[in-house]
Amino acid sequence: MTRAWTWSYEGYDAGAERLRETLCALGNGYFVTRGAASEVLSGPAHYPGTYAAGCYNRLTSIVAGRPIENEDIVNLPNWLPLRYRICPTDAAPGPWLSPDHPQLTNHRQTLDLRHGTLTCWSVYKDEAGRRLSVEQCRLVHMGEPHLAALRTAFTAEGWAGSVEVESGIDGAVRNAGVARYHGLADQHLTGWDTGSEQGDTLWLSCRTLDSDIRIALAARTRTPAGRGGTPRTQLSALRAFHTLSLPVTSGSTTAVEKTVALYTSRDPAIESPRHAAVDCALRAPHFRRLRASHRRAWEELWRQAKLDVPGDAGRILRLHLFHVLQTLSPHTADLDVGVPARGLHGEAYRGHVFWDELFVLPFLNLHLPQVSQALLEYRYRRLPAACLAAREAGRAGAMYPWQSAGDGREETQQLHLNPRSGRWLPDHSHLQHHVGSAIAYNVWQYGQASGDTEYLHTKGAEMLLQIARFWAAAADWDPALGRYRIRGVVGPDEYHDGYPGAAEPGVDDNAYTNVTAAWVLMRALDLCHTLPEAHQRQLFERIELAPDEPEHWDDLTHRLHVPYHHGVISQFAGYEDLAELDWDGYRQRYGDIRRLDRILEAEGDTVNRYQASKQADVLMLGYLFSPAELASVFRRLGHPLDDDIWHATVEYYLRRTTHGSTLSALVHAWVLARVRRPDAWTYCEEALTGDVADVQGGTTAEGIHLGAMAGTLDFVQRGMTGLETRDQALWLDPAPLPELSKFGVRIRYRRHWDIDLRIRAEQVRIEVPASENAPVRVELRDRSFAIAPGTTRRLDLPDD
Repeated sequence: MTRAWTWSYEGYDAGAERLRETLCALGNGYFVTRGAASEVLSGPAHYPGTYAAGCYNRLTSIVAGRPIENEDIVNLPNWLPLRYRICPTDAAPGPWLSPDHPQLTNHRQTLDLRHGTLTCWSVYKDEAGRRLSVEQCRLVHMGEPHLAALRTAFTAEGWAGSVEVESGIDGAVRNAGVARYHGLADQHLTGWDTGSEQGDTLWLSCRTLDSDIRIALAARTRTPAGRGGTPRTQLSALRAFHTLSLPVTSGSTTAVEKTVALYTSRDPAIESPRHAAVDCALRAPHFRRLRASHRRAWEELWRQAKLDVPGDAGRILRLHLFHVLQTLSPHTADLDVGVPARGLHGEAYRGHVFWDELFVLPFLNLHLPQVSQALLEYRYRRLPAACLAAREAGRAGAMYPWQSAGDGREETQQLHLNPRSGRWLPDHSHLQHHVGSAIAYNVWQYGQASGDTEYLHTKGAEMLLQIARFWAAAADWDPALGRYRIRGVVGPDEYHDGYPGAAEPGVDDNAYTNVTAAWVLMRALDLCHTLPEAHQRQLFERIELAPDEPEHWDDLTHRLHVPYHHGVISQFAGYEDLAELDWDGYRQRYGDIRRLDRILEAEGDTVNRYQASKQADVLMLGYLFSPAELASVFRRLGHPLDDDIWHATVEYYLRRTTHGSTLSALVHAWVLARVRRPDAWTYCEEALTGDVADVQGGTTAEGIHLGAMAGTLDFVQRGMTGLETRDQALWLDPAPLPELSKFGVRIRYRRHWDIDLRIRAEQVRIEVPASENAPVRVELRDRSFAIAPGTTRRLDLPDD
């Protein structure tokens, strides 16, 4: 293994253990298990967690004196437990060992990114000088989505006797991984039952309290040639364990293998999760064969998602890609799931689906389009719920929720806790209706990249038109202004959920919301004009589209308001009237002011009073759209936007953003790569290290930031190449940074597979495999090329 493909930690650090558990998690798109120590059931330093995609449950808590419902991704029974102790021939058994025990003398863990395994090495030494070396390798099988396994090898030094091993399944788990949620209802499981099969296989079944999802795990523990004898079985209501005794002599090594199967009642083609889990565990081959097939599955996945970036940046990008693929793998295509903002790696954000697919799908579109389509299907299945939400709000079309989980209703919390003040505060983030524009954007981009016109003209068109309808219904005419306005929303910034002292939440004419709404309306009009007649008739009848609706949409695309002040685009109407913050004073007083909103609220103030943003808002427009496309949208709206205005806008908000979200640095790097290239690397570096260095101060331990991870991959793939997929061509406008001046990606574009694209400081190399049956059309700035199958074309970049 080379360092470029591994992620290692030397020594044991209890304070950093939960962060490491997140970054060393293993998964396969069906479920993910945190990289917790198998020797410890739970504790301050450890938080074992296993999460199955789409497995949610709803509980009611009493918050600030009133009942509040929350739907959470469920922490499933822990399959990892395997502890051990030294049993010398000439002495009493020693204590149960773990990395927290004072007998630990050495510890190392290594995540093998290429092959998807986590290996931990530990050495223990007791007072009599007896040493026990332990090597454990674990995997969550990428080829067989219901299987996981671990192999633990023991080497005795200076003693003989046996190693006693206790292996099992722990059902006494709760959702307790996020400190802010402590005090809320956290017991999601009930109806536990345990049993054993054929001597070496245990099972545990249970179900979720409200959603009534049945869950079963089976664990088979084996030793070579049965050297551990017949396991002793211990069953209780919540736990099932086997105890084995492995004979050892000094210098000898013996091992135990544990193979686990996980099923739920959400799985297709099964009658009983318990029977399926037991049968799967009993049929599974030994660890060596499992690991070999697991590696082959990973090798194929890496081939499809090739990203070649040298140096430390490339190593971090591989880690990011590894976790994206573990959360959203080809197995995801068979599931009814969305994009969980924190992966399947922890319980932050309750496992909810936000707008993070906006940062994820553009990468997947060019590697695993079948996964992109499945994630869009999650949204399509919840289109009726979005239409119902719009009707209940008195509007037409589809109003998608800011936070979604199981059935598509709005899952945004009504109250949120400020840890600084200890106060529960009203949460108005459900007014982030721009999530609908993100869904429409992903529908359109998927169609352009994949060439899947059938989807774009049917389910995709239905979603996009219903979202356009919502925006048309949300806009009202202001005769004094002579333009349409969208009022009472919250933009991506999130700090500003209302005007100072206002009785009602929300701000008016958030520029990002209005511009993306106009873009959605433009794409809806495009579909109305280009849909095949049969599709058009069927769709228009299905959604009962009135003949005059497209005409109104067209009017909106010319007269929707975008506010300006002092020659820059205003974040929302009235932004310029807010006070300027004493930035230097707050930085001197607090140092880290990423969560300025919490600081001000604890002081009895509100961030609504100030020109301060949590994350990129207006500048998100430069992330979504190329300069040419953004200018064309503004031009159609009748608003000015040239290089001077955009550059001034970028400078204005750079000085007023605290980057309280991991997405913010990513967006700023993307925008600055085109506007102020020398400064882009600072933000790129922060985006790269956001989780590995835990720059948000403890949040990574609660789950990865999936959107930011995928966004860094897309920053290389599209941001620095200027890659667009439109008009049946690949459009390129490279802008590599000096720190990332050479890199390579492999993409799948429409019917073309395995197109290799390599960038050097002054040259683009495009290789089209011989297996293709048609040339690939490439537009490089103002030049056009057709690259034939089986050829490589080197194209010099023109000077800027």
